[in-house]
Amino acid sequence: MKKWLIALASLFMVGVLAACGNSQSSSSKAGTDNVKLVTPKTLTIGLEGTYQPYSYHENGKLTGFEVELGEKIAGELNLKPKFVETKWDSLIAGLNVDKYDLILNNVAETPERAAKYRFTVPYTSGKSELAVKKGNTTIKSIKDIKGKKMAQSITSNNAANVKKLGGVIVPVDGFAQSVTLIEQGRADGTVNDTASFHSYLKQQPNADIKLIPVGNAIKTTPARGLLRKDEGPLQKQVTKAIEKLRKNGQLGKLSKKYFGSDITK
Repeated sequence: MKKWLIALASLFMVGVLAACGNSQSSSSKAGTDNVKLVTPKTLTIGLEGTYQPYSYHENGKLTGFEVELGEKIAGELNLKPKFVETKWDSLIAGLNVDKYDLILNNVAETPERAAKYRFTVPYTSGKSELAVKKGNTTIKSIKDIKGKKMAQSITSNNAANVKKLGGVIVPVDGFAQSVTLIEQGRADGTVNDTASFHSYLKQQPNADIKLIPVGNAIKTTPARGLLRKDEGPLQKQVTKAIEKLRKNGQLGKLSKKYFGSDITK
């Protein structure tokens, strides 16, 4: 009987240790186990794909700052990255119907968006500038856009700022179209991200536009990742991944690759 009890006790201890081992293993692999994903083991990311240098096509391949950032975030979460391209005006709405888990598209935080969605930490500085045609003599500062036709994505933060300053919105699908309308004389100007302008002019040095500083007339609007309200666990993990990429220098390195300078500080 005594030997039987000893054997039983030994088996019990083995079971306890095995359970502890399983618990530790599960904890170490926790990652996204408690996260709701559109597709299992995949981080589905929404973006425009037409907004150089954030996300655009080169030689038929999707590339850009936010594309590589999304790939690195997915890698930190041990997930496969998948990108879904959508026009800006329906991009955020796509979150509501589970089209993707996360949006990386130079999205700025606003009180209205914060009430409905979650944001990650910023990954750009978010400075803006005004672009007009080189020969334009009627717009010398941001104050002069009152009553002028401004090419903007109608639901963007830039459009909201332009409206506050009295500009008349000419709807566009994306950044490149804004510049085209200015060059064609169909719009007087556009307000957009400084980094986007500089990157565009790097690629198109003969573009018929000039840049005008906006000073303090428009607040900086850092880009952040956007998620649904019910994605608290994923928000924390994506934020943690961005902070790690910032700390180890990979975020700044990506910025220099696509913008020519570090716009992430």
